[in-house]
Amino acid sequence: MVMIDRLRSLLVVLIVALVSGCASLPPGSSFLKTTSLALPHPEQTRLGHQFERAAREHYGNSGFRIIPVGADGFLTRMQMMHVAEKTLDLQYFIFHGDDTGRLLTGAVLRAADRGVRVRVLIDDGETEAGDEQITALKAHPLIEIRIFNPFAYRGHITLFRAVEFAFNSARLDYRMHNKLLVVDNVMALIGGRNIGDQYFQIDPDSQFADDDVFAAGPIAQQLSATFDEFWNNALSIPVQALSREGSSRTALSTHREELNEESRQSKADGIDYVNRVAAGEPFNGMISGRLPLVWAHAQVVSDSPDKKKVENGAMVGRLMHRSVANAAGAVQSELLMVTPYLIPGKEGMQLFKDLRQRNIRVRILSSSLESSTVELAQSGYMPYRLPLLEKGVELYEIRSLLGDTRGSGQTTAISRYGNYSLHAKLFVFDRQRLFIGSMNFDQRSMHLNTEIGLIIDSPELAQQVAARFEAMVQPVNSYKLTLRPNQSGRSPTLVWRTQEDGKDIVYDTEPARSDWQRFKVNILSLLPLDKEL
Repeated sequence: MVMIDRLRSLLVVLIVALVSGCASLPPGSSFLKTTSLALPHPEQTRLGHQFERAAREHYGNSGFRIIPVGADGFLTRMQMMHVAEKTLDLQYFIFHGDDTGRLLTGAVLRAADRGVRVRVLIDDGETEAGDEQITALKAHPLIEIRIFNPFAYRGHITLFRAVEFAFNSARLDYRMHNKLLVVDNVMALIGGRNIGDQYFQIDPDSQFADDDVFAAGPIAQQLSATFDEFWNNALSIPVQALSREGSSRTALSTHREELNEESRQSKADGIDYVNRVAAGEPFNGMISGRLPLVWAHAQVVSDSPDKKKVENGAMVGRLMHRSVANAAGAVQSELLMVTPYLIPGKEGMQLFKDLRQRNIRVRILSSSLESSTVELAQSGYMPYRLPLLEKGVELYEIRSLLGDTRGSGQTTAISRYGNYSLHAKLFVFDRQRLFIGSMNFDQRSMHLNTEIGLIIDSPELAQQVAARFEAMVQPVNSYKLTLRPNQSGRSPTLVWRTQEDGKDIVYDTEPARSDWQRFKVNILSLLPLDKEL
């Protein structure tokens, strides 16, 4: 009987995919929805008044603090939600229903119970079973949830989603990769972290090293404007339009009880994060001045929600990769880059060529095969290594087992599991300016995903990120790629240099978790998939 039901579901998916294959808008696009905007007078809130005064004292600049520690990224989100007075806006590529995801869902619900208007916008490209737990909040009168560019099939059977994607890839390949939290239109958290245990570096099975930047002052209103643009876009569909079930107050009440019980019991990595949230750090330190903010000028760089139409000239809009490339192209001495996926394409290779012709030092930290969690992306990176090194670009690949946790964003205890991966997206320009955001240096971020970030004019913050870069490219934490000349006159070969147990080690064969992993990625590298990666 179960098999018959699944076959029926597959048939429905096939029919929907065939019917909607040429559709430019997702299912539910005809559902009536209201336009809404950010809080018009943030200065009327307590922290809004405080930061408005502070911005005046700092010549109209905004205050920033980088948050490299994964657990602090979680705590700061919880604490920011706790102090929200009027509005709370969340925009994420992934919002998992694991321990931290459910704790954050509980914080969202409690904010709405206090009278805070909440808007949650989530992409539909990487949802997993259990992630839909946040949609139970749709029954709350002060919470709106919208899904960006959703699939018609709402289940989690991979085959069904793959079938729908195959028939409607022109639309479904376009994803919202943004990560943004804005409170009361006066303070924000932006960077590369999604919502989930991995991204807060507390999961022994997988840790993603990343960064957020806390931003307060006038820049928050600019970030809110980008949220409003996505929220009111035709691709953002109210979750009620996609659900067969109506909003149930009973279901919401049950979910509230479950979340409350979990918050009383939840612990991760042996630390009671509920008590740490209640202690108020690091957020209280940033607000009080014990953890001082760096006040600087910054520029919001973001894609328009209709990026595909902007790229093909069908409409006027923003393409953020051009702003980042212009900043990189203007450096005078050094470019540092941290990106988990490095697939530069012709544009990126031309950028690196131009920089090296001007004798600019270019150093890049990316993923090693052994640390990579996306083998397809790793396969797209592999063919670029040799030409990059030949141009004089310095390449480092992060190890999955760190020899020194300084700068890693996590504890020594969690690092011992050897499941460290890179997820940060950081550029440092001449150690005077920096980019932090959601954009990888790959073709998907440049052309297929929408992205958001900040370019901050701050030598202090730039040097903080540079110091972290230097810590992570130590021989005990990374492989440095070099070329070994081939005696027969053929192309040089790659070698991986690192340090283990105090000894310098040189690998002629690419370090991997297994021969099978190495075999798979080598086969995948033969496929012409650059534009999808």
